[in-house]
Amino acid sequence: MTKSLYIAEKPSVAQEFAKALKENMQRKDGYLESQNSVVTWCVGHLVTMSYPEKYDPKYKRWSFDTLPFLPKTFLYEVIPGVEKQYRIVSGLLNREDVTTIYVCTDSGREGEYIYRLVAQMAQVGDKKQQKRVWIDSQTEEEILRGIREAKDESEYDNLSASAYLRAKEDYLMGINFSRVLTLKYGNTIANYLGTKYQAVSVGRVMTCVLGMVVRREREIRSFVKTPFYRVLANMSVEGRSFDGEWRAVEGSRYYQSPLLYKDNGFRKKEDAEKLIAELSGSEALTAVVEKVERKKEKKNPPLLYNLAELQNDCAKLFKISPDETLKIVQELYEKKLVTYPRTDARVLSSAVAKEIHRNLAGLKNYGKTADLTAEILENGSYKKIGATRYTNDKQITDHYAIIPTGQGLGNLRNLRDLSEKVYEVIVRKFLAVFYPPAVYQKVSLTTMTGGEHFFAGFKVLLEEGYLKVMNYSFGKKKDPAAGRAGRPGDAKDSDSSGENGTDAVDIACDQNFLAALAKVRKGTVLPVEGFRIKEGETSPPKRYTSGSMILAMENAGQLIEDEELRAQIKGSGIGTSATRAEILKKLFSIQYLSLNKKTQVITPTQLGEMIFDVVNQSIRSLLNPELTASWEKGLTYVAEGSITTEEYMTKLENFVARHTENVKRMHPSYGVRQCFDAYADVYKKK
Repeated sequence: MTKSLYIAEKPSVAQEFAKALKENMQRKDGYLESQNSVVTWCVGHLVTMSYPEKYDPKYKRWSFDTLPFLPKTFLYEVIPGVEKQYRIVSGLLNREDVTTIYVCTDSGREGEYIYRLVAQMAQVGDKKQQKRVWIDSQTEEEILRGIREAKDESEYDNLSASAYLRAKEDYLMGINFSRVLTLKYGNTIANYLGTKYQAVSVGRVMTCVLGMVVRREREIRSFVKTPFYRVLANMSVEGRSFDGEWRAVEGSRYYQSPLLYKDNGFRKKEDAEKLIAELSGSEALTAVVEKVERKKEKKNPPLLYNLAELQNDCAKLFKISPDETLKIVQELYEKKLVTYPRTDARVLSSAVAKEIHRNLAGLKNYGKTADLTAEILENGSYKKIGATRYTNDKQITDHYAIIPTGQGLGNLRNLRDLSEKVYEVIVRKFLAVFYPPAVYQKVSLTTMTGGEHFFAGFKVLLEEGYLKVMNYSFGKKKDPAAGRAGRPGDAKDSDSSGENGTDAVDIACDQNFLAALAKVRKGTVLPVEGFRIKEGETSPPKRYTSGSMILAMENAGQLIEDEELRAQIKGSGIGTSATRAEILKKLFSIQYLSLNKKTQVITPTQLGEMIFDVVNQSIRSLLNPELTASWEKGLTYVAEGSITTEEYMTKLENFVARHTENVKRMHPSYGVRQCFDAYADVYKKK
């Protein structure tokens, strides 16, 4: 009797496949077996690329003479710690009674690579029929659908090719650049730090991320605060006071004056005081309304979660690292609670949108949002989701957004509190898209007093719409309409570098104040109770947090100044949703970056800054997002079949060889020690 073999990535996933098959499975050593099927697992990677010394013992010693290292045929080997499971899987792959192999590793580039390496090492070749199971969740229905609709494994050859190339790229850059830079600069760094030895670890994505953090830190370090002084007029409507902010618009006595900081403040306090003196000298302290603008503003629910957005929100809400968030959402996935987590998409597929009532029906049993779910099902808003911006097949590559399945709710009681909170965040983001926009009433006033213009803006929440969904039980999100109807200047006592800071501030106010404003018309005279100065200062750029860094990596293309190149690599960040957290984790572990676990703020270490300077002096392009993102775009082209493996490898080998040879010819300490000196004192103080 012939059998089908199902290969999953982890034992827990294999167990779910075994349950879905509903066959009388017998547990064996490293696999499960029934009369018709065998289910086994890979425990992650079983096979890896061999170190250079496996090609030739001479490569064990790091030397300029053996660089660049560019093997024509790459060698692979079984990872020693999982050799037993590899032998089990290899044996099953080659069993005579196994005629069909179902590849059930994670549905993505890395999962494909894990299986292909095992099949390659086990020499499966074309001896068996191999089919690819591609699923978006681990619910029984989805597993059975994936098996039923499994495509021939050959249809994923391009994806496999891009996976192999990604690994070869990281391998060749890592080995060649790390070795050549260590040989050239390692002693210089060690001598400066007073240590015996210092390796220089370089990676295609890792070094680019290091560059982003160091550049930001140096911007902050070199930032010089600029004080500024704004003039506010305290006015009132029907006895209720508010502040209007002065601005030097056309017609002002200070229009385009060099005394100004932007157009709404002075560089020196005495100039602000002078303006107040001039205005206070008027016969009557009143302001005439020159313009009133009233408009309703709608704020739509945000798009659904992809992994990067979820990691960013969890860093803000729970102060946890992206790596921790990934572990939690992976656990939720394996417990059938959410869909596949390693996704870059923030929308649904049209096929899923048609069946979304199933997810909602299951969520009726989730107590924290049961009333919200019931409301959605009752009003039928889910029926139109396929025609909204939350459904878009063109924005999906491998998987749609992370959403709750509506199943596995019984598993919540076995999860730790933090995991349940992350689940609630995902559920509420999902439910929000079925609610209408939040609606605000905005009122803007332009007034004139003493020949000068003052501006004020007000904002009232009229309809909460989707915002009613976003009140988390573990700590309610602040109502955007809440707050005091205070002074415009209070919201602008600092000014981040690069922002123009000239728009009127929208002050949250209540319905009574809105009613008073409704009576204000052009020509209305408002009493002015006095003027005051609001002091502020420019603020430096913010440091990256672990969450904002993940988003910055995802959107690295936005950092590219060249418009044509930025458009060319649109949609390609640095790293992938599956690897970004691990890259950050490595930078912390090798002590190039430091993470404040309480705030999740990232800063460079002295060693990290030194590595940055070494790379900046030698292979500067490694620090630039455009290079890393363009390589990632190239891998996407391979996966799509737009370019061949040979074309990509030629470009890669030329890049590695050229830069390796350039470093070999450089003077080891040219300009580097001076760079080290520039920030050494910063770290002595710590």
